[in-house]
Amino acid sequence: MSAPAGDRAHKIRLRFRELLAGGEMTIMPGGFSPLYARMAQIAGFESFFVAGSQMSAYLLGVPDAGILGLRDVADHARHCAARADIPIFLDCDTGFGNASNVYFTTLEIVRTGVAGMQIEDQEAPKKSGTSAGRRCIPIAEATGKIRAAAAARDTLDPAFVVCARVDALGAEGETFDSALARGIAYAREGGADLVWLNSVETLEDLKRFCALVPAPVLAIWGGKQPEPSFEEYRKTGVKIMLYPVLAASAGMQAAWQTMNDFRARGGVALADWRASIHKGAVPAIELKTLTGDALIRDIETRFTPAEQQRDYANTWGHAGHTEPPDKR
Repeated sequence: MSAPAGDRAHKIRLRFRELLAGGEMTIMPGGFSPLYARMAQIAGFESFFVAGSQMSAYLLGVPDAGILGLRDVADHARHCAARADIPIFLDCDTGFGNASNVYFTTLEIVRTGVAGMQIEDQEAPKKSGTSAGRRCIPIAEATGKIRAAAAARDTLDPAFVVCARVDALGAEGETFDSALARGIAYAREGGADLVWLNSVETLEDLKRFCALVPAPVLAIWGGKQPEPSFEEYRKTGVKIMLYPVLAASAGMQAAWQTMNDFRARGGVALADWRASIHKGAVPAIELKTLTGDALIRDIETRFTPAEQQRDYANTWGHAGHTEPPDKR
């Protein structure tokens, strides 16, 4: 018998905390959808990030500029948490206001079933964490918002992870030293379970940040390309290396290229696309596998009266309508 929803969420949150407490570094891909979260699980990743920039873009079609609201985020987070058995880590932008707003935001997000969330220290209206024009709120105000999140979390499930994001690197009037001071304060005074250093540019800076901040550190790379190897990252002491837009960006570029090729060459382009999928180093993934399509047949067999069950043996559908056919 499956555990109640609350028990399931609590167990997944404990697994996320085990990742943070363990000795290994975690690689966390990101995107925006339940489908990508499920894909990350099947591919073998230990957790998945639902990015605010990607929710803004793919759900609303707008820039990552604080347009996304709490209801948008909470509803979508619930779908993602329901469809994956690995910890879902959620982007909550600035918490949608001051410490009072953050308190109630946290209550809503804990109830969605995700394993943890991040609150960034930007001034509203926020900017993308990888874009120019950012300003950060005072350290004391940001620390208070993290304390409010932790206090709200503790009323529902202390296993839920609260992450404080440091967006100071590249922001107006900020330096690496001010970013470091923020990270230390968010962990020490704010009680953050995890501290996010955004857009770090050197391994030396990352190593220093990890050594001095009294909490596990998550980071994304903002330095020169090609970026360091996983082994180089491990040596800095970072706990999670995040690739927040990996899944969605790859899907977007693939769709753009395929659509343009199809417009130019028609069905031949689709045939080439299908062939390339089956010739890849990694076997193609089926949409029905990701969505759990077989469950529908199982439910019908178990619970639908015999005279109402569908005739699957003598009916058929268009095999290539939603995905490449299994047999060609």
